[in-house]
Amino acid sequence: MHTLQATGDVRKVALWLGHASLQTTEMYLRADPTEKLALLEAHHAPLIKPGKFRPPSDKLMAILAAATSTKTRQ
Repeated sequence: MHTLQATGDVRKVALWLGHASLQTTEMYLRADPTEKLALLEAHHAPLIKPGKFRPPSDKLMAILAAATSTKTRQ
């Protein structure tokens, strides 16, 4: 909506969003804002517990190194 207000050009909005068709962009622009808010409120973020980063194992690094060296020889 901000891009449309700033440019006044639906084509630029479509390009920004990566839409192949202007009809798709127009469909989103004409959607009722109260419906959009209701959908957002009805869904919540997935309940995922944060984990800790574990560096890759030496075995994994050896496999990747072997795969890389095989590709460079071909």
